[in-house]
Amino acid sequence: MLNFDDALRLAAGALGAQRKRTALITVATAIGVAAVLLLTGLGDGARRYVVGEFSALGTDLLVVFPGRNETVGGPPPVMGETPRDLTIADAEALARIPGVHRVVPLMVGSANVSVASGLEREVTILGATSALKEVRRLTLSEGSFLPPIDAAQAGSSCVLGLELRQELFGRAHALGQWLRIGDRRCRVVGVLGETGMSLGTDYNDLALLSLGAAQAVMDTEALFRILIETREGESGPRMVETVRQTMKRQHDGEDDITIITQDSVVATFDRILGTLTLGVSAVSAVSMGVAGILVMNVMLVAVAQRRAEIGLLKALGAHPLDIRRLFLLEALLLTGLGMLAGLLLGYGGIFLMRVAYPDFPAGVPWWGVSAAVITALVSGLVFGVVPAQRASRLDPVQALSGRQ
Repeated sequence: MLNFDDALRLAAGALGAQRKRTALITVATAIGVAAVLLLTGLGDGARRYVVGEFSALGTDLLVVFPGRNETVGGPPPVMGETPRDLTIADAEALARIPGVHRVVPLMVGSANVSVASGLEREVTILGATSALKEVRRLTLSEGSFLPPIDAAQAGSSCVLGLELRQELFGRAHALGQWLRIGDRRCRVVGVLGETGMSLGTDYNDLALLSLGAAQAVMDTEALFRILIETREGESGPRMVETVRQTMKRQHDGEDDITIITQDSVVATFDRILGTLTLGVSAVSAVSMGVAGILVMNVMLVAVAQRRAEIGLLKALGAHPLDIRRLFLLEALLLTGLGMLAGLLLGYGGIFLMRVAYPDFPAGVPWWGVSAAVITALVSGLVFGVVPAQRASRLDPVQALSGRQ
């Protein structure tokens, strides 16, 4: 009976004798393993990036939208008619709720912006109060934020996004400059830092006005949404219900708003992207099955080519179980080599991804590595069974004589 050391030497010798075959299967398996690692790393990195972006805004945040899902037949409307508009009076009522830290009424629209040089373009206008800076964790690259004035007061200050500031003023100083937004003039008091997209709004390419000024520019008092920052630990179901009841009193008993909590948004994105990661990982694992089929086909050819060797082993007393173990070990060695090469290739790709996109948290979770390793080894084992069985059933006399 063959011991493990003898079987390992025979299997390794067979792989070394057929270098092209070994290289072919190693490459096929390596590609499958690397695909699992890279796609898992991309999916999990996207999940962590999105969740991190939302978590950075804080989990003690409620967002009040006008209209209910049941009323408008879908998600809260971004633009257009709603059963009842949100107003500054609604925001003031919400600010009086115990446990509420800050309230930010928001308006969103568009208007033409022009500067003294004659440059003019249409930009997104965001109307808000000075509390927006703390609630949305905004940073400034120049100057200061909107002054703390009454929400209904039409101030003359504005803050520009980084890209808009560059387009309007280029290398010239922007602070203190006057520009015209719609039919109103305002003075630039600050420039936002690099912010990017946040809840569907590109803060790099907008003009930020006081709420009263934005209402005058857009000729409406209707709010886009109301942000509520609660004190730590106060954003639970009880606070949501308190906000809802407060708005019902404001709207003559009508429950016509939608409330979204920041932590529910984070949890939803976490679940969705986690599921997508599992999905793309499962799809990439199909390539492991293709590699396994290649292993089986090549091993079947090897059995036909090594009939004399198998017959000699049986003539010397090798049991059919020994032959099966020998070919299964050879299949496992093949897929094991491919697995190691795939791990190196996959982690190399993840490293290059981190170098190219340092802000993207690409990384393979432990379950992704485990799935790649286990799938590769199981693939080699399962698809090596048929060749091993065929080899173990060969008649030694016929095998040595070369007859089929």
